[in-house]
Amino acid sequence: MTCHIKSGHNEQGMKQKSLLYHFLSVFSNGNMLSKILTHEACANCKECCVFSRYDTWEQPALNPENRQKAEKLIPESRFVSKGKESCIFRIREDYPEDLFLCPLLDSETGCLLGEEKPFECQIYPFQVMKIDNHIGLVLSPLCEIVMKKPFQFLLEFAREELAGKVFAYARQHPDIIRKYDGMSPVLVFMPE
Repeated sequence: MTCHIKSGHNEQGMKQKSLLYHFLSVFSNGNMLSKILTHEACANCKECCVFSRYDTWEQPALNPENRQKAEKLIPESRFVSKGKESCIFRIREDYPEDLFLCPLLDSETGCLLGEEKPFECQIYPFQVMKIDNHIGLVLSPLCEIVMKKPFQFLLEFAREELAGKVFAYARQHPDIIRKYDGMSPVLVFMPE
């Protein structure tokens, strides 16, 4: 997303500045899920940063800014398009392991992109999926930490605090919308 802030004190400039601050506060601090996950819990697990060579399509979509930063941090990286504006890391054909670690994962510090990590990483274990002709916010059952929480609590959190923000982002960046996996519980559908 590109945000332009006009200088001066006109009403249009103030609205744009307010919108920018809203998005920065929601998406850049990496704390969107702080009510259900701690940074420490995620850092100790890192399960969401590991993929089998058969499900590398599960990697998060890197927007152009993420890709540019990844290329600077890991110059040998190669990418494959995912949608219109996004990409994912290309896995070497000769990769010796069945498991693939995200190249942005540092075992000591976590994501090399820090608070600017891909949006899908910021909201995981929640994901946006297309179910028939509808878009839904689902909960991945692979996150053991979150799955231990009461389902009603997760449902209310998704509906009241997360869905509006996530669906607004998905409308602007449809590359994050995945095909429904058939196993993740659907928490809320995007209003039409």
